[in-house]
Amino acid sequence: MIKTQLRSDQAAMTLSMVCIVHCFFAPSVLIIGSGFLAVNLGDELVHKLIVLTAVPISAVALYLGYKNHKVTTFIPIGIFGLVLLIFAVTFGESIWGELGEKGLTLFGSFLVAYSHFRNYQVCKAIDCNCHEK
Repeated sequence: MIKTQLRSDQAAMTLSMVCIVHCFFAPSVLIIGSGFLAVNLGDELVHKLIVLTAVPISAVALYLGYKNHKVTTFIPIGIFGLVLLIFAVTFGESIWGELGEKGLTLFGSFLVAYSHFRNYQVCKAIDCNCHEK
């Protein structure tokens, strides 16, 4: 259980950062490498794959954080971030356009990463050993 908590928090924060990096740098990579890339990195499939990976990992990490620490302060933030990510991928572009979808994705990713960071802070504050290797 201890190693699962550490790895799930790390994976969830990493996936949030992948989401943010993808949003910021995919347009530049497409412009620079348009003649060299066989795959379109801006494709909706990439967004859906990231969310399909991030949601279960983050949900498990949030659950394990609650189970280990019995503190719920970070859970609503994480759930709201995950809902924003799902909403952005599902409806974002059709409702608010590409810029709105990116904004929702960035904000949702930030909230998810923040909730996992808060989980880590709670762990340190109560001197829990669940994140130790």
